Amino acid sequence: MHSTFKLLACLFSILTVLFSCQSEPATNLRLEPLIPYPAVVIADSSSFLLSSQTVIHVANNPDLLVLGEYLQKAILEKTGQELLLDVNNEEAGQTRIVLRYWGADIPKKEPEHYDMDILERDILITASEAEGIFRAIQTLMQLIPEKSLETEKYTHKIPTGTIRDQPQYAYRGMMLDVARHFFEAEDVKRVIDLLALCKINYLHLHLADDQGWRIEIKRYPLLTEIGGSTEVGGGPGGYYTEEDYQEIIRYAQERFITIVPEIDMPGHTNAALAAYPELNCDGVARELYTGTEVGFSTLCTNDFEVLAFVANVIGDLARMTPGPYIHIGGDESHVTALEDYKPFISKVNGFVKKADKTMIGWDEISHADYVSQAVVQYWRHAENALRGVEKRAKVLLSPAHKVYLDMQYDSTTELGLHWAAYIEVDSAYLWNPETIVEGLDPDDILGIESPLWSETVTNIDEIEYMAFPRLLAHAELGWSTPKHRNWEDFKRRFQAYQPHLDALDVNYYRSPKLE
Repeated sequence: MHSTFKLLACLFSILTVLFSCQSEPATNLRLEPLIPYPAVVIADSSSFLLSSQTVIHVANNPDLLVLGEYLQKAILEKTGQELLLDVNNEEAGQTRIVLRYWGADIPKKEPEHYDMDILERDILITASEAEGIFRAIQTLMQLIPEKSLETEKYTHKIPTGTIRDQPQYAYRGMMLDVARHFFEAEDVKRVIDLLALCKINYLHLHLADDQGWRIEIKRYPLLTEIGGSTEVGGGPGGYYTEEDYQEIIRYAQERFITIVPEIDMPGHTNAALAAYPELNCDGVARELYTGTEVGFSTLCTNDFEVLAFVANVIGDLARMTPGPYIHIGGDESHVTALEDYKPFISKVNGFVKKADKTMIGWDEISHADYVSQAVVQYWRHAENALRGVEKRAKVLLSPAHKVYLDMQYDSTTELGLHWAAYIEVDSAYLWNPETIVEGLDPDDILGIESPLWSETVTNIDEIEYMAFPRLLAHAELGWSTPKHRNWEDFKRRFQAYQPHLDALDVNYYRSPKLE
């Protein structure tokens, strides 16, 4: 009888261990599905219990209070639990999440640098600036699944350990073309929310092209009244009022994303040429255009009135835009003679500098004599990137065959084009920013940007489908150090990351490369 009891007890112990192994999450922080992967992850052997009894603690600081409210709302939306937010350090919860700044005795770190120490009772998030706290919150939210360990109330164990993190590149961006097809401000806000999850910090808006002018410039009302009245395929078009644009900027700033506006010139300008005939050398208004061919339009680059128009538009756009950059396009201006193009771009760089901004342009702008302190956006011709550096410009990497989000995944993809390449997710991930342009010094690289042109993209679902999951791959290339860029590990992490996208109702491409 005694031996039978011992046998039953032993079996019960084994079953208990087996059941615990099945119900408890892995307590290894290094194995969590973090995208982009942090700079340093040190795993411990215990866990932090997140529950309705967890309290969010913030110092009595306006910026930290805003971030605490943001975290409180994010956890509520994800788990259904509204955690108590304490600004006086008086509430003693079962566990705590603490948002704080380093003390004055700690040397100031980069704005996006953060430390996260996950202990059994506390998660301590520390940074020099609010931007670093915000990036840390995105990491924390990836550690919190939608599914609870319990059926009646939400609880989840987060592996303990330490994260020390900061980005590889200062500029990590996406470009959204709202000129070929117009997207309402609410769609742009949705894009901003998704960019924040990826720790992307710049959104470049392509605001003017042959098919449409999308930003209100009050002194030139016909730009939007006429130039904004159509789009590819002949749709109704649309534009952002100055108030709409300010709201987009405000929304982005709350998520530590900087808006970069682009007015393409001297080519890709048919919408402006239709609105104001005097911008044409012959003084004749052009017909509105709804096709997708490029390279046929140009401003009258030598005309004083045209230069005054360009200076006024840049000045007004700079006044509306708090960020440091104005993008002036400069690409595919095939009907502008080179001897006219080069001095025009040099003059535009002067206009942008006078507005106290830095000029960005597609890699063709490197032909101009005066692009010092500007940014050359490499998209097609590596020699243009190198020429820009010789003229004291930085380089923003957007190689079309790797990062253009409007390229089809493969020959069966219904949306998009493939003139640059078919870009499956492995191709989007498997390249090295530091060696993509032979002879380019890594110190001359500003960062990475992923453009999404909208010739075939007409709504937010299609934007999401073409962007994800490739944008996550690009985000990791821009944020993570080379030693943490591993395709097989990215695949493993993405498989566990997918529930986050599903919960957010992201219409992402189910790539066979990630199975």
